[in-house]
Amino acid sequence: MISKRKKIVIIVGSASKHSANQKIINYLSERLGPAFELIVYSDLRIFPHFEPELSTNCPPLSIIELRTTIEHSDGVIICSPEYIFSIPSGLKNILEWCVATTIFNGKPTGLITASASGKEGHKELKLIMNTLMAKFTEETTLLIQGVKSKVDFDGNITDQVTEKELGTFLITFESLVTESNML
Repeated sequence: MISKRKKIVIIVGSASKHSANQKIINYLSERLGPAFELIVYSDLRIFPHFEPELSTNCPPLSIIELRTTIEHSDGVIICSPEYIFSIPSGLKNILEWCVATTIFNGKPTGLITASASGKEGHKELKLIMNTLMAKFTEETTLLIQGVKSKVDFDGNITDQVTEKELGTFLITFESLVTESNML
């Protein structure tokens, strides 16, 4: 029996085109393998600012498409820096568009915060995704502090501990996706 490829939505929270977060996603994408179809959102500026009045009654087409893609995915990975002790506004914006839905309810999710410190942003991201009822564990979350010293210009992971943590993250995320799809 041939099983279908698992569809994974990847959201890069950084507003920078050449961010360490994008390099980490590129690294993970190369390692996810042929069993996964990846849909990557790396430019969150394309989405309109959140408007509560439109969220349930008449959301913009780009938001409907985003929600539908997440809803029909087998899992989601979010990789984000910390901006001023919080998550970036573009990431917060698209997550706010999802509040009035149940698309994250029980959705296998991996959360990576890669930043200089990242501690507060990671805490906030976990709180938001818990509020959206995403399904994640401590093993499918990862805080990479001092990321610029751990990823080189070409996207190579230069820190052995970080490389091992990313490998463990991938294994546990894949397991979470597989388990959830068996239910």
